[in-house]
Amino acid sequence: MTSAGTIEDAKGPAEQRLALRQMLGEDIVLSETEELLRFCRDWHGDVTSGTVAVIRPRSTQQVAAAVKACRELGLSIVPQGGNTGLVLGAIPDAPERQVVLSLSRMNRIRKIDPADFSAVVESGCILSELKDAIAKMGMFFPLALGAQGSCQIGGNVSTNAGGVNVLRYGMTRELVLGLEVVLPDGSILEGLSTLRKDNRGIDLKQLFIGAEGTLGIITAVSVKLTPYPDHVATALLGLASLEDAIKLYRRARRDCCDLMSAFEFMPPLAFTLAQEAMPDLPIPISAEYPAYVLMEISGSGLVDVDDLMQRFLEGVMEEGLVLDGTIAASQTQARNLWLIREGMNEGQAKRGTHMRTDISVPLSQLASFVEEAEKAVSEALPGAVSVSYGHVGDGNVHLNVLPPAGSTPEERIQLIYRAKTVVNEVLDRYTGSISAEHGIGRLKRPDFDARLPATRRKLLTALKHAVDPEMIMNPGCQLRF
Repeated sequence: MTSAGTIEDAKGPAEQRLALRQMLGEDIVLSETEELLRFCRDWHGDVTSGTVAVIRPRSTQQVAAAVKACRELGLSIVPQGGNTGLVLGAIPDAPERQVVLSLSRMNRIRKIDPADFSAVVESGCILSELKDAIAKMGMFFPLALGAQGSCQIGGNVSTNAGGVNVLRYGMTRELVLGLEVVLPDGSILEGLSTLRKDNRGIDLKQLFIGAEGTLGIITAVSVKLTPYPDHVATALLGLASLEDAIKLYRRARRDCCDLMSAFEFMPPLAFTLAQEAMPDLPIPISAEYPAYVLMEISGSGLVDVDDLMQRFLEGVMEEGLVLDGTIAASQTQARNLWLIREGMNEGQAKRGTHMRTDISVPLSQLASFVEEAEKAVSEALPGAVSVSYGHVGDGNVHLNVLPPAGSTPEERIQLIYRAKTVVNEVLDRYTGSISAEHGIGRLKRPDFDARLPATRRKLLTALKHAVDPEMIMNPGCQLRF
């Protein structure tokens, strides 16, 4: 085969587009500028790039053929799912040398097996559609994200997505039983086993979970299911401080055990932001408390979660740990409580470009980290607004920073860069992680690279060279090798 560099010199983007259409078919390859744009813009619309072409295969075999064609033409591949990521992992950064490979057409649910508590699904299946299909059979897939109406299961696996149910069910990695992956040479790793226990050496699927498409293209996934939790109790609680929220979590973890599926903390500003996005959203509790917790416990069968929630809250309110609260009396009320959490994100977006983080610290240090980091931001950036919220049980906090109203685009960019530096300096003192659940992508690559120990870098580099020696899979994402 001619080297990638030689072919790239010999063919420009126009010739490469034509060659792709001839090799893969008119139906598979998009090349018109107006068609490509939606695949080259990030979810929030902050970044727009370009690409040689968008490839939309319908089968694993067509993915393999596309990979081989791109290698022959000297093109690199940026795999893309629902494009709901927040770190630019699926956005090209070299438009004249990269194609986007969209898995959106590979959206079949191949099998749901309630007797085996498993399902096999193609990567392009939208998460909410998978969850709905599984629910109709009395089963439950616990991954739950704000973007679940548009994100795809392959992207969830490639980024090792988190979400609100992590403290009970774990990250996406813990929900995956097997993978089907097209490798950088076009060969197919067939590993869609649904075995729970398989100790035959190194677990190869783990190499691709969280790799963000840098080692191969996930085309199908086999996942764990659980019985559907048809009993759910949801409560919104007002507390005196984030430290009290941590204390409440420890109590809930002890008293509610593994039935607690979500435990989110929010600041008072959450209500304002949510109503800016959803003006008619009811707020069933006073917005005068320093901290809020959205707590959910769930179960199935003979478990009485309503009684458990009532008894738990009676105890902590008598002790003064919880100052006020409301328990959802219906599914609609529960949904409205969750809309406060989701609407807060939309409200931030309506205020314009801002700094988003998804960092984690040890749970025991979460409250002190938030206090110290917010103080550092206010001192360094007067007028900026910190919004800290997240998943108490797993130490994950989204400490976002909103520039002052009226800031110009240039001022926003400068403030975001400064805020990130300030927050990361505090984070480093807590030996935390710059990415708890969103991944690295291209957005966090410099910060990841600056904090990467030499031994880990050596292993990652060796792995990349072994699996993708021609460096065609999502170059520029995570690390530049």
